[in-house]
Amino acid sequence: MQKPPTNDKTLANLENSMNIFKKLGSAAAMMLLATQVFAAEPTKLGIGLILATGPEAAWDATLMRDVESVAEAAPHGLDISYKNVNGVWGEEAGDAMELMARSGKYQIIWAHSSYSDQVKALQEKYPDVLFVVVGSGNEGLGGNAYWVYKRAHEPSYLLGVLAGRLTESDVVGVVGQFPSEDVNDQINSFFAGARSVNSDVKRKVAFIESWYDPAKAEQFTKAQIAAGADLTFQLVESFETCEKEKILCFGNYVDHGASAPKSVVASALISWTPDLNWIIDEWYDHAANGAPYEGNTKEHWFSMAEGGSSLSGYHDYETKLPDQLKEEIADLSKQIETGALDIPVNLSLPTSD
Repeated sequence: MQKPPTNDKTLANLENSMNIFKKLGSAAAMMLLATQVFAAEPTKLGIGLILATGPEAAWDATLMRDVESVAEAAPHGLDISYKNVNGVWGEEAGDAMELMARSGKYQIIWAHSSYSDQVKALQEKYPDVLFVVVGSGNEGLGGNAYWVYKRAHEPSYLLGVLAGRLTESDVVGVVGQFPSEDVNDQINSFFAGARSVNSDVKRKVAFIESWYDPAKAEQFTKAQIAAGADLTFQLVESFETCEKEKILCFGNYVDHGASAPKSVVASALISWTPDLNWIIDEWYDHAANGAPYEGNTKEHWFSMAEGGSSLSGYHDYETKLPDQLKEEIADLSKQIETGALDIPVNLSLPTSD
């Protein structure tokens, strides 16, 4: 039999067990010694992803990008594999989660939207599986169910400052998905940033009532342009409309400056890497050390300073923007990351002026 590798943790366990053995001198202590020294730490991790839409939507695409990146980084030396199921809700989503849990191949089931009802029905049945729900519309369940939030209100504020400085009509638009907490916070921060430098800014807000619908996104973007908006913050993906209409716009979640360089000035970016590492650490502590799951019952999110969000570069607008404006944005970014500037989370329903 090959001797398992030892590390600091193994040696510490051995020392603790030897102390117990000296005190008790019993068969039970000898069994404990053998268990702690030769217990194999986990080497593999399977992650099941339940996606509300799929890779065509930036919310889901960014997660898949970061899962791949984290898998390559191999935290704790783990061999990480994953599988995604796209576009499922309700009973169908619950069935997909149970199939994953029952298979034994997936130790973490990451349900990337409002799936707490489905997780609630499964978490006690599969106590060793770590379940994750994401974003607003969820219930904090605790135990082996964790609640990940993603807030991009801080870079959205910076986009607002850019909009307030660049607008010529003083009419600025936002096209969002649904009015929900993790959409409202971005929109409100965007307008707060715009009005912090231009008190004359008029707001135009529209929701397409879908997480992904390019046709509706184009329709609502055109309506805002017709209403006088010369800048739009696209929480949805309709950057071709901005290009065709020759207006400036701002991207969301991923860096859209590469795909629509003529219109996209900058984008508010999100990263799931700190969230994934947090969840993997929680699972590993449970699997390797027997630590109980302590899922959060209140939202948990990582700030700009913690790597949860950021502002993209300017791409084609790097040489078009005034140096003074770029310096202003860089200074505000630094203030946010150091805590000198606090951007409050405003969840109220955004409305047009």
